[in-house]
Formats: sequence, C-alpha cells, structure tokens
Amino acid sequence: MAKKKIPVILITGYLGSGKTTLMQNLLEKEQRKIALIVNDMGSINIDAALLNKNHDNIASVEMIELQNGCICCTLRDEFIAEIERISQLPDIEAVFVEASGISEPSNIAASFVIYQEDNPDTNVYLRSVVSVVDADRIYNEFLHEISMENNTESGDIINLIIDQIEFCNLIILNKTDLLSEEQIIEVTNAIRDIQSEAEIIPCINSKVDTYKILCGNEFDYHSVLASSSIQRALNTNEPTDKEACMDEYGITSFVYEEVRPFNRDKFMDFVDKYPMELIRTKGYIWFADDDVHIQLFEQAGRNASVTELNEWLASCPKEELDAMFENYPDLKNDWDDKYGDRINQLVFIGRGYKKADILSKLNACLVTA
Repeated sequence: MAKKKIPVILITGYLGSGKTTLMQNLLEKEQRKIALIVNDMGSINIDAALLNKNHDNIASVEMIELQNGCICCTLRDEFIAEIERISQLPDIEAVFVEASGISEPSNIAASFVIYQEDNPDTNVYLRSVVSVVDADRIYNEFLHEISMENNTESGDIINLIIDQIEFCNLIILNKTDLLSEEQIIEVTNAIRDIQSEAEIIPCINSKVDTYKILCGNEFDYHSVLASSSIQRALNTNEPTDKEACMDEYGITSFVYEEVRPFNRDKFMDFVDKYPMELIRTKGYIWFADDDVHIQLFEQAGRNASVTELNEWLASCPKEELDAMFENYPDLKNDWDDKYGDRINQLVFIGRGYKKADILSKLNACLVTA
C-alpha cells in the first residue's frame, strides 16, 4: 500500500504582515502530527500553553529553525535537506513552513519543484503557497505617493511585497480593520490587478477559516506563474505590437525593448513624473554612463527603485567572450553588433494609459549619439 503524500504549506509575507499570528492560529486548530520549519529571526514562539492543548501532540510537533539566512537563497540547500529528512519520518502528516519576511516565494517553490522532479518517489508535495498581506501598508505605501531613489528601502520593500503577492495561490488580506470599506475595495482591486487568480480572504488578526488553507485549491507552480501580472504581460505581448494587450480585468500591458542606453538623468526625470495609470513595471535597463552593470528597474504602485546588479557579458574581456561563444553559441542569437547583450527590456502594466505616450517619453530618455 502506497504511503499517503505529506502536504507542505508555505506561509509567506513581509515583516509585520501577520504570518506568525496566522501560523499560531493554524496550530491551535491543527490535530495532525506535524513538522514546522521556521525561517524567521525571533519568529514564532510556540509556548507550552499552545502545545499543551493536546498532550499527545507535544512529541509530534517537530520544530526546525533555519536561521542566519533565507530559504529562497542562502539556506536553500538546508531547506531541501530538511524536506527530504521529514519525508522519511513515519508519523508526520503535514509540514508547515514559515518563510522569512524577505523571502521570494517563487524561488522557494522553484526549488521544491526541482526537488520533486529529481525525486519522483518523494513523499511530500507543495500543497499551498499562502501570502499574508498587510492591507494598511498596501493602501498607504502602494497606492499613495510615489518615491524614487536609487536602492530606496521603501521602494525595495513594496516591490518585495508585490513579488510575494504575485506568486501564491491564496492571499490573506490582514489588518482590514485599519481601513474603511471603500479603502479595502481599493486595495483588493489593486491586488487583483497584480495576481488575477489567487483567492483573497480579508481578515483581522490573521483569523481565517483554516479549511481554506488546509483544504482549498491546491498550488500549481505553472498556473501561479502564468497568473502573475508580469508573466501574463510577457506571454501576451511582443515589443513590436502597436497597441497594449488587454486582459479580462481591463488591465493592459506591453513590453518595451531598446538596445540604446538611457540617459540616467532623463530617465530619473521620467520616473519622477511617472504615469499614475501604471500599476507595475519591471525589467532590466542600462545607462550611458555605466555600460558595465545591469540595472533592475521596478515600480509598484507609487514606489519605484533602480538596483545595480551584475555585469553585462559584453563588458567581459575579449578572450572570455570568445570562450563563452565557443561553449554557448546560442548567445550570438540575441547579440547586437554594437551593444552586445546590453538592452532595455521593461514590462509595463496598468489601466487607462496610452502606450504611444509612454513610448514617446521613454524614447526621449535614450542617448541618440
């Protein structure tokens, strides 16, 4: 008789969103023998009162703390190793994972999918990816005044929160008591613009019907990936399209590609007057005053940031490039004779904007000489 598969439930959300409270609420009602993986500094405190609710369950709550790193990157191998170990335990019936507040759920889920593909006989599967969202923060930081500074902390935070919203199959919209009914509707509509398929559950103090989390729709990696605003835009747009594509929610999107660099000052001026109709923008750019580094541009609501990443291949010495072309000949397919792999590639998502106007403003930022 085949052993029953063990469900893994991943709880994500930025610091202060209420994911620890949600975890505690789940554990208070949980009757199964579970394993709990915690990846948050000073995270969940499962005190004696909570565990003593059922004396028989004390020994069955296996708690694993993964600290000094994040399970989406630096602790990825340790996380998968714990999943593998847990899958061999005879009595565990479910696994709860509380991710770090700075975790990107897409990376965690991708690691899990790779693990499952490499281990088809594994006894665990990713049942649900839950994102706990602070409704008050979304309203005040995502929907209000735009701020723009290189590597600005607030911009980075809201972009991370949007990433967490984009990659989940269930959204717990917490702290709704801090907003009016009209404001909650505004926040819900904004979230729906970002993630079209995930169920949204409004709540106070992370109190929700646990059935939705434990027994609701199952997580599907490829479906969730396809339902994010950025991926939908990439799937439905070509840079040569004259008009932006519109989905069933009235959201329009388009992809901008241009090999010529931006003038940094002109691009920053464009962002300072960013079109209010744009909900989300993400992609890679480069500036004329720095032909070495890839720049990540992200905009979410009223926040935007530019982050310096690694180096363009075209900035490598000629002998290194020749070796790369020999080992990876496909690199030449997208190689520009003048600029190499350097390119501005941005996805724009919003409502009610005119694509031609935005293209005109972007092109005015390009260096022409």
